[in-house]
Amino acid sequence: MAARSKLFLLAMFAAILIHSGRAQDLAPRAYIITPVHANAVTVTWAFYDGGINFNGVVPLQGSTGTYNVPSFVYTHAFGFFGRSANISGGLGYGVGHFQGELAGTEHNVYRSGLLDLAFRLSVNLLGGPAMEPKQYLKWKQKTLLGASMKVIAPTGQYDPALLINWSINRWAFKPELGYSRRWGHWVLDGYAGVWLFTTNDAFFNIPRPLPQSTAPIGSFEGHLSYSFKNPMKWVSLDGNFWFGGTETVSGTANPETRQTASRMGCTFALPVKNHQTLKFSYSGGTYDRFGANYNNVAVAWQYSWLGRPR
Repeated sequence: MAARSKLFLLAMFAAILIHSGRAQDLAPRAYIITPVHANAVTVTWAFYDGGINFNGVVPLQGSTGTYNVPSFVYTHAFGFFGRSANISGGLGYGVGHFQGELAGTEHNVYRSGLLDLAFRLSVNLLGGPAMEPKQYLKWKQKTLLGASMKVIAPTGQYDPALLINWSINRWAFKPELGYSRRWGHWVLDGYAGVWLFTTNDAFFNIPRPLPQSTAPIGSFEGHLSYSFKNPMKWVSLDGNFWFGGTETVSGTANPETRQTASRMGCTFALPVKNHQTLKFSYSGGTYDRFGANYNNVAVAWQYSWLGRPR
């Protein structure tokens, strides 16, 4: 096989590992509401380690990758036509090593750089009116129904002449519906959404880049969590399942790239001081036809406060 083809395959492997991992992270209690004018900054360190099951599509052996993503997210809660809502924006920086063996020869790639900006707008539809802090203290959650839109903007580092990039070089949108129900100390969450992608007009190819598109990816996610006496201290069992995402390059679709995968994990939140919380999480692939064969460990520090921006 030509050297160009070998490098192309390694690039495809790394791109799938990086972007599938970040897109399908587990997020318990994503639709639980907060009082208006609540703010939070979250600093997270996430570590990803794993390989890819290509289902025999390409002859890569022992394909693995390890990368770290420190990130920063700011969240602000507000009232939206009388309903509770919040908006968040985040940015990460990736550092990683990727390896793959082809025809007895090992290929290695190192990359570091900025990831794409991510934004999320969430609005409560049922059970969570916009409330000032005094009202919120008297409120008890029962059933919540919310909707959100997550947007990935192609602002990260991308060069079509390089094999591996941290940016996906296209816009991505995820509309989602979220359900949350509380019974005493127990909370059950369920989300259903779909990832939609624009076209990457500069996908790696020699002598010139080619257009690349991805079919929609359906996504389901569920969480069962338990709150301790301090409601800021909780633990959850997390899981998800996603399917779709067939890749098309220069008008030719490859049905073998259709993803069907699921992951399970757990999360533990621990308040440490006034306004501060630590969160620890782990997840691993449980079923992987294409796209989920990796482990993820993350540690997050969150500082929250009440107040209007000045």
